Amino acid sequence: MTVIGVYNIKGGVGKTATAVNLAYLAARERQRTLIWDLDPQAAATYYFRVKPKVKGGGRGLVRGKRKLEAQIKGTDFDYLDLLPADFSYRNMDLLLEDAKKPTKRLRQLLQGPAPEYDYIFLDCPPSISLVSENIFRAADLLLVPMIPTTLSVRTLDQLSEFLDGHDRLGQVRLTPFFSMVDRRKRMHLDLVEQLPERYPATLTSVIPYASEVERMGVFRMPLPAYATSSEIVLSLIHI
Repeated sequence: MTVIGVYNIKGGVGKTATAVNLAYLAARERQRTLIWDLDPQAAATYYFRVKPKVKGGGRGLVRGKRKLEAQIKGTDFDYLDLLPADFSYRNMDLLLEDAKKPTKRLRQLLQGPAPEYDYIFLDCPPSISLVSENIFRAADLLLVPMIPTTLSVRTLDQLSEFLDGHDRLGQVRLTPFFSMVDRRKRMHLDLVEQLPERYPATLTSVIPYASEVERMGVFRMPLPAYATSSEIVLSLIHI
């Protein structure tokens, strides 16, 4: 079982779309897949047409009063399950502070459903916090979608410095890639070319900007489910 966190300190970089679409593509290959929507905005939950509600809320999960696996919902797609978001997740940092081993609680919770899945995707909230530390410790791979801008590179540097400053967190594989790339913009092209020199793990596959992604909210389903020939789908397959 592999845990993949889709994370960025910044919001609006295509994080949720990436998590939803990659989870769908894994399931399409008959890989047993779970996506956990950790963002209280519940966008991933919305895309899968599931009510954003967890019995007992975040408090019940963190305190162990509710088993994580009991909250998992099926989706409209074979091999793909969802652990929905809950608005109480907005207070998850406070809840984790009261837990034993507060930086390892999410990893402990994932041990329950882990044997049932080949991949678990974490759709992470845009922040750097106690929830983030839990994600870094739980994930085998941290995928970081980035828009090719100076501020995006700056937040990647901040994340890298944070991980390097915590010995055990440095074990997670930090893997940036570019999303919403506009090939008409010189800055976008330059950063796509330059970043791998500083971060050799940067993926060569880039996700172009396209209005098709915005239609995920209209169709309420992953993009590959309704736009099979899209350039974005081909790029996602190579991630």
